[in-house]
Order: sequence, then structure tokens, then C-alpha cells
Amino acid sequence: MDTLASPAALLTPDEPPAVTVVNPQGAAPVVLLCEHAARRVPARLGTLGVPAADMERHIAWDIGAEAVTRALARRLDAPAVIAGYSRLVVDLNRPLDSATLMPAVSDGTPILANQALTDADRQARLDALFHPYHAAVATCVDAKRAAGQTPAIISVHSFTPVMNDFQRPWHLGVLWDQDGRLPLPLLDLLRAQPGVVVGDNVPYSGRDGHGYTLKTHSTRPGLPGVLIEIRQDLIGDAVGVERWSTMLAHALGQLIGRPDIHHVLAGA
Repeated sequence: MDTLASPAALLTPDEPPAVTVVNPQGAAPVVLLCEHAARRVPARLGTLGVPAADMERHIAWDIGAEAVTRALARRLDAPAVIAGYSRLVVDLNRPLDSATLMPAVSDGTPILANQALTDADRQARLDALFHPYHAAVATCVDAKRAAGQTPAIISVHSFTPVMNDFQRPWHLGVLWDQDGRLPLPLLDLLRAQPGVVVGDNVPYSGRDGHGYTLKTHSTRPGLPGVLIEIRQDLIGDAVGVERWSTMLAHALGQLIGRPDIHHVLAGA
């Protein structure tokens, strides 16, 4: 059964929660994350001044990422922490001082409700959505460590096939910073799949501010971690989700539990 976080002030009592923890009792030494799962906006914020068609685009959510994350939670028997609201309200994978935390413009689309935010407006979003999500991640990680495990933190995202008129050739991207324990062997396993094009720190990089969640819950405490990007046109339907989640689960399953991966880095 899923466990649901309590609603905060920005959310009305009948709205979905800020965060859902899927399979909280999952036995694997893994915590899955999906920060950009939803395109939902709290009722009190209306439409954010964004046309409905744009809320279907990649600017509002990571298309297919939630379905893949839930499939991985089942296949790996791992808990998954899934965000309930759009990244346009607040991006859970950005530091608090980032200009894209509550973006005024995203891929050319003005986000009108974000263009004159007061400190109180910003704090309400942080209190309702940002802090509850990261608290839920910390709770899952703490539970794993209390059970004697050193969990791997695996963040699941998706990327648009075309950006700035560039047709992105990668099927998958593996993002990481300095700790290669999990990403490097994962890259090798994925690149061994026939016809699969896998990028190392592309189309984004885990070293340029795009990986706040991983930095907070993996890098700083010295836990193994990786951010996986999947091209959105590949996971836009159930067939694609099945194919790519199966491939990822098979690769990750060969790495999860290895003692050379599951230990706390000294000095972290």
C-alpha cells in the first residue's frame, strides 16, 4: 500500500498530497525518486497563467517518468518517492537559490504566475511541496540505514527529444557528479544493449546544478547514486514503459547489492 504525506497550507484538504511513497516496505537497498512526475497545479494557483497545451509539454513534467519509476519499484522491490505537483510550481531538483526553482520562463513559455512572486509566495510553495518531498526522501533513506542497509539513490527523469532545434540522439542519459560507483558500471551495462545510445552526463550534467536531489541525498552523505534520463518519445505509452523499465531493472539488478557499491564513502 502507498503512504501519503499530509497536505500543507497551499493545498486544500481535498487535493492530492505533495508526495507519495510507493512500496514503502520494499526490501531492496534502493530508494527511487521521481521529482518531476506530475503536471498538477494546486487549485489556489489556478493555471499559473500557462496555456493548457503547454502544461502537457515537457516544461511542466517529465513525461513517462512516473510510470517508469513505479515499474522499477515493482521490479526491484524498492520504495519510490514520487512528487505530486508540477515542476513549474517549484522544481524539487533545484537548489533554493536557483533561478529555475520557480521559473519565470521555461523553454520560451512565460510562466505568468511566477513573474512577480513575493517572499511569502515562494515560502508557501516551499513549505507545501519542496520541503515535504525532501523530508519524505530523507525518511526513506533513514529507514534503510536504520535497517542496516546503505541504500543507492536512483532518480528517474525524462527529456524532450528536441531542444533548441537539436534532435537529441540519445535513448538514455546517465547523470552523475564525482562518485562513479553506480553510474560507471551502469553505463557499461546499458551500452552493451544492441542499438541503445547512452549518454554520459547528457543531455544534462550531474555537475551543473541539475542534480540537487542527488547531491543532497546521495553525494553529501556518501551514498551511491545516479540520475537516469530517458527520452520521452520512448516512454509515452505502456509498451515503451514496459520495454525501458525492463531494460533498466535488468541492468540495475546486476549492480544492486554489490559490496563495492553499497558502502558509505569515507569523508562524506
